[in-house]
Amino acid sequence: MYDTETIYADYQSTTPVDPRVIEKMAPHWRASFGNPHSSDHVVGWQAAKAVEQSKAAIAGLIGADRDEIIFTSGATEANNLALFGLARRAPADKRRILVGATEHKCVLAAAHALEVREDFTVEEIPVDREGFIDLDALAKMLDETTLAVSIMAVNNEIGTIQDIARVAEIIADSGAVFHCDAAQAACAMDTSGLAVHADLISLSGHKIYGPQGIGALYIRRHLHGSVEPIIYGGGQQNDLRSGTVPVPLCVGMAAAAEILQTGEGAEERIRVAGQRDAFVERLQGSGNSVTVNGPICDRRHPGNANLRIDGFVAQEILGALQPHVAASTGSACTSGIPEPSHVLRATGLSPEQADASIRFSFGRFTTDEELNRVARLMLGAVDSLVTRDQE
Repeated sequence: MYDTETIYADYQSTTPVDPRVIEKMAPHWRASFGNPHSSDHVVGWQAAKAVEQSKAAIAGLIGADRDEIIFTSGATEANNLALFGLARRAPADKRRILVGATEHKCVLAAAHALEVREDFTVEEIPVDREGFIDLDALAKMLDETTLAVSIMAVNNEIGTIQDIARVAEIIADSGAVFHCDAAQAACAMDTSGLAVHADLISLSGHKIYGPQGIGALYIRRHLHGSVEPIIYGGGQQNDLRSGTVPVPLCVGMAAAAEILQTGEGAEERIRVAGQRDAFVERLQGSGNSVTVNGPICDRRHPGNANLRIDGFVAQEILGALQPHVAASTGSACTSGIPEPSHVLRATGLSPEQADASIRFSFGRFTTDEELNRVARLMLGAVDSLVTRDQE
C-alpha cells in the first residue's frame, strides 16, 4: 500500500486514498474537466451533474438531502463556516456559544476568535475522564441566550464516541443550534441518522479514504438564511460558499462516502476494532506500564489506541520508532512550542501523563502483520530507552 517500509499507524490524522476512489476521480482530471458553474454548455452541465450526484452521495452518509450539503476545503473550513456563519447573523439576544472542552483546535480557535473580536461569550462544556460530555453540566449551562452548541461526534485524539442523540435532545429544549464536527465519525460509527439530530454537521474527505482538500458542511434547510458566508464571490452553492467547486475532489469524497454506506463499512469497523484490541493487549502484557486513555468500552473509535507509557516521554519513543512507524502524540504545537494535549488535560491527566501518551490509529489497509511488527518495534524502543537511561 505504501512506497516505503514505514508502517502507517496515523489514520486519524489522514487516511490513504482508496484505489477505488482514485479510479472514480480519474476521468474528472482529464476528459470531464469542466467548470460546474459554466451554465452555457454541455461540458459545464456534465460537471454540474457530477457535483450534484456527489452531494447526494455525501448527504446519504448522514441522512440528509443533497441541497443541504455545502462543499468546503475541509472540516476546518466547515467548522469555521458553521460558527462564524451563525454568529454573524445571530439575534442580539443570543450571544453565548458552548463548545466541548475536547473539541478540535479549529473549533476552539474559532470560538475564541468570536469571543475576542465579536464580543460573544464562549464557555467550555466539561468532560469526564473518558472524554464524554458532562450532560448534566450541559443542561445547566443552556439558557435562552445560547446561540449554538458545538460538540464533536468522535474525538480525534482519544476516540470517544459521544451520545449525539441524547446531546441533541438536551439542546433542543433550549432552542440553541446544534453543530457537530463529524470529521472522524463515518469510520467509527453508523452516521446514517446523524442529520436527524444535528443542525449543522462538518465532514472531511481525507478522514474517510477520500482526497485531501475537500470537506462539506451540512446545513439544515431552514437554517440556510441564518448562516453568513465567510467566503464571498460569485454566490455559488446557494450563496453560502463562493468559489469554483473542485469536481474531482467532490467526486472522490462522494466515492469514499458510498463505500462506507455499504456493508463493508460496518464489517471494517468490527475488523479494525479487533486488531486494535489485540495490539493493546500485547503491549499491556509486556510488563510495561501501558494505560489506555479514553473509553475502555465499545463507545470508542475502532481504530484508536491512545496509550500512556508511564515513565517515558512520547516524543522520545516516537523518535526511536523512526522511520519504521508513523504515529503521533496528538499534541498541539501550532505556536512552535510543543504543549500537552488539551484533550488529555481536559480528561484530568497531568502534563507529565499527557506527555507520555501516543496515539496509534489503524484502518482499512492495516494488516495483522503490520500490527504485530508495530508492537515489536514499540517494545524494542521502550527497552532501548531504558538501557540508555541506565548507562
